[in-house]
Amino acid sequence: MGFIAVAKLEDIPRLGARRYRREDGAVIAIFRTASDTVFALRDACPHKGGPLSQGIVFGESLACPLHNWCISLKSGEACSPDEGQVERFEVRVVDGHVELDPRNACHPRVGGDPILGSPPTRGRHERVGTT
Repeated sequence: MGFIAVAKLEDIPRLGARRYRREDGAVIAIFRTASDTVFALRDACPHKGGPLSQGIVFGESLACPLHNWCISLKSGEACSPDEGQVERFEVRVVDGHVELDPRNACHPRVGGDPILGSPPTRGRHERVGTT
């Protein structure tokens, strides 16, 4: 299936997120930084599963809304001293449109979720505002 258009870049608030829910129920959070760089991570903190899409984006990192864990948007890794990894997804901006490949996580280092590896048939887009 490959990349699919999920939003216009302008529809994702700077320092905010938008959620993409796959047909299988898996949720991917798409983040926009202050410099308009976009990243996509599974919408679940590796600590307690908190909704990362409701976290605070700063630089190329994210603070989880539940326990303030710092997560790298680039790698999906928790910042030291915390440990853990969030699945990342390929995302790109083409002509002002954000495109996502929701099928497979990008080489997660820890664990892995078989649900996230299954191809979607259709998805639903959800906007999440800044916090």
